[in-house]
Amino acid sequence: MVLLSLLPPAISFSGYLLRVGCREWLGGGAAASLPRFFLLDRRLTQTRLCCSLKNRDSDVKKAAKQSEIFFLGTGTSEGIPRVSCLTNPLKNCMVCQKATEPGNKNRRRNTSILIRYASDNGRFNILVDAGKFFYHSALTWFPIFGLRNIDAVIITHSHADAIGGLDDLRDWTNNVQPFIPIYVAKHDFEVMKMTHYYLVDTSVVLEGAAVSELQFNIIKEEPFIVHNLKITPLPVWHGQGYRSLGFRFGDICYISDVSEIPEETYLLLKDCDLLILDALRPDRSSSTHFGLPRALEEVRKIRPKRTLFTGMMHLMDHEKISEDLAKLKKLEGLDLQLSYDGLTVPVNL
Repeated sequence: MVLLSLLPPAISFSGYLLRVGCREWLGGGAAASLPRFFLLDRRLTQTRLCCSLKNRDSDVKKAAKQSEIFFLGTGTSEGIPRVSCLTNPLKNCMVCQKATEPGNKNRRRNTSILIRYASDNGRFNILVDAGKFFYHSALTWFPIFGLRNIDAVIITHSHADAIGGLDDLRDWTNNVQPFIPIYVAKHDFEVMKMTHYYLVDTSVVLEGAAVSELQFNIIKEEPFIVHNLKITPLPVWHGQGYRSLGFRFGDICYISDVSEIPEETYLLLKDCDLLILDALRPDRSSSTHFGLPRALEEVRKIRPKRTLFTGMMHLMDHEKISEDLAKLKKLEGLDLQLSYDGLTVPVNL
């Protein structure tokens, strides 16, 4: 008590500024031996703790309702690095060399995203495409992001980098869940009847063999619902005469494989907050994919709030292109970035 009397008139105690001059002795009882400022601070601390717990509970509830997009892959069909580049004695491909480094953003697997959709009924994992490298992407990112179930798979088109991993879904349907719904356009389903005939018609599977248990749902070029999430197809051309689908989820638009956007699809891209768009190479387009110059033209036309480019080949050095895009932001005010494998984007759906 002698030490207390030596304290200055104003002290900070547990984050609260209290004045010693306010203390008064209580008459009688167990509390009589404590100064009032000790009791006041204890009450304030208890109030602070309760508020902290309430805020934590509120943060947990908000997190449970926060949807996210995980980029499982952002590269081309052959992936990056290319084996041919790493084994070429006559040429040193710097991007592929960088891609061998752990954590380097030039390392890219087949283009794919997973949407963890948070709704009033819980959280649902909606996968867009399961290409040739899907197993490796899932092996890398599912444990890190806390992903287990696959509640639906939506197919953009029937090339190997979009459907080559359907067979790997057997691990889920054998060990995690009884089946996985697949949403696919009719012409792509016809391709699957040939490429994955044993998954479409499981009667041909030998007794005792365990293959992916998939439920195929044919979609048209009109909105459909998956776990109460409205999904709008965005029809585009992926080479002459070949139809591919992008998808709109809320105000997020995803177009991974495109060489031309039909006029009617632009109407579906209005008021887009986040555009995820194909950008194969830095110099020009190919017959089946936008290059970065064409992708930038489309961004200027669509005017999304933010754009993330995907589907990049080994000519797209992440660091260099990112620097160029940062300059464009200063010049034109466009929010442009390269995506990368493992990127997570919180979104509202």
